[in-house]
Amino acid sequence: MAKGKLPRFDLVKDKKNDDWALKRGDKVVERFDTKADATAGGVLKGAVGEGTVRIHKEDGKIQEERTYPRSEDPKGSPG
Repeated sequence: MAKGKLPRFDLVKDKKNDDWALKRGDKVVERFDTKADATAGGVLKGAVGEGTVRIHKEDGKIQEERTYPRSEDPKGSPG
């Protein structure tokens, strides 16, 4: 996949279901009981495969962004 063309995912708190949803656009790809479950030991990498994930805080603000595989991370981005 060409650089800059990675799919984008968001890990957000779903207050209705009281869990964390990994979404691509409006579609839920996977659900997790806690944010820690989602971000532990390669779980996100396995769920996403290839793409960028914006990890949100419970209030909806972006906490961090991760790129999989790491080699696709834009050189100008912090982290």
